[in-house]
Amino acid sequence: MDYRAVERAILERGVEWDFEPTLDRVAALLDLLGSPQRAYPVIHIAGTNGKTSTARLTEALLRERNLRVGRFTSPHLVTVRERITVDGEPLSEERFAEVYEEILPYVELADAQGHRRIQFFELLTAMAFAAFADTPVDVAVIEAGMGGSWDATNVANGLVSVITPISLDHMDRLGPDIPSIAGEKAGIIKPGATTVLAQQELGAAEVLMRRAAEVGAVVAREGLEFGVLGREMAMGGQLLTLRGLKGVYDEVYLPLYGSYQASNAVCALAAVEALTGGDDPLDVDLVRQAFAQAASPGRLEVVRRTPTVVIDAAHNPGGLEASLEALHEAFDFAKVIGVVAVMRDKDVETLLDLLEPMVDEIVVTTNSSPRSLSAQELAALAVPLFGEDRVHVVERLDEAIDRGIGIADAEGEFSGTGVLITGSVVTAGDARHLLKADGVR
Repeated sequence: MDYRAVERAILERGVEWDFEPTLDRVAALLDLLGSPQRAYPVIHIAGTNGKTSTARLTEALLRERNLRVGRFTSPHLVTVRERITVDGEPLSEERFAEVYEEILPYVELADAQGHRRIQFFELLTAMAFAAFADTPVDVAVIEAGMGGSWDATNVANGLVSVITPISLDHMDRLGPDIPSIAGEKAGIIKPGATTVLAQQELGAAEVLMRRAAEVGAVVAREGLEFGVLGREMAMGGQLLTLRGLKGVYDEVYLPLYGSYQASNAVCALAAVEALTGGDDPLDVDLVRQAFAQAASPGRLEVVRRTPTVVIDAAHNPGGLEASLEALHEAFDFAKVIGVVAVMRDKDVETLLDLLEPMVDEIVVTTNSSPRSLSAQELAALAVPLFGEDRVHVVERLDEAIDRGIGIADAEGEFSGTGVLITGSVVTAGDARHLLKADGVR
């Protein structure tokens, strides 16, 4: 099968937000495959916001130590191949198709044994574990898709688990409040493992600490056992002083914006220290080199200058609040033109509430997902908040981006006006592709 046929076959298995809360199917499939998830140590990452950035930063540190690293993240921005990377590169189209064909007989066997066939995300998870075992990798960095306890990735036993900040998202699946959601995320904390906790709301922290105590996990908490000691703005990013679990690392340049990315970096550092034997700190030059090369596509990513266009994948209130704070700190735009497309199952009203004081004009539009709220529906929610004169309705995202850039251009080159494209990971991916920033091989 060629890559396009494989992609279609995977998509025909459903969508990743449609799943049953069970690990039985994916566990049965991985048993048939010989349990590839046990062939290497795993760093397992869950949380609401910052998971993919933390995974990328963790991978960067491990690769700088000359380790071969497999990374599994979701969702993707442009191509599904982005989800499965080895040595920092997505699987090629040929290799992706090859992995699919290698495991397909076992998938069909698992289909025949269960009451429901292997689903989209379960299949990709199995493909990642199999590809990493076949490479083989020295360590795998695995991001949970949704939740933790029932997420397909939780068939792995992470030697180190990382819980990034928890906020309200996917309430229909994970629970109505922060403690309920934290209870689901806590499922990746395994007996005797080390758990790295980013700073959490009190309700989440209590649930996570209780789970760690119940299973006998060692806990490292941001702000107590490790943390960001210092942070200064720098050209294209920030200069950090980080206290890890084993030492202090100064003059660490991170080419990413926002205090939340500094937090992601120190959590990644603590995770790698926890995986590393002995009490000696990592080499400070290694840490500097790894983080200096870090990237997090679609996360406050500058894709154009004059006017400056920034893409951000924030899609829930916690993520957007952090992104807007970082945007204000790092760019200090005199005016901001928002280009916004959101999913209909998100807390759209709160997202708009957060945007209103930060965005001078908003272009409401639609992304490529079938779950996208229409431009007209989004406008109906935006107009009462922004007023009709500040809201522009453009159905197509490409034309909406042109409109946003046009408004900024009309302000003049030296007006300090920027364009922020946000509202969804799909919106960010679509925009990167339209603006030729995806760099997909």
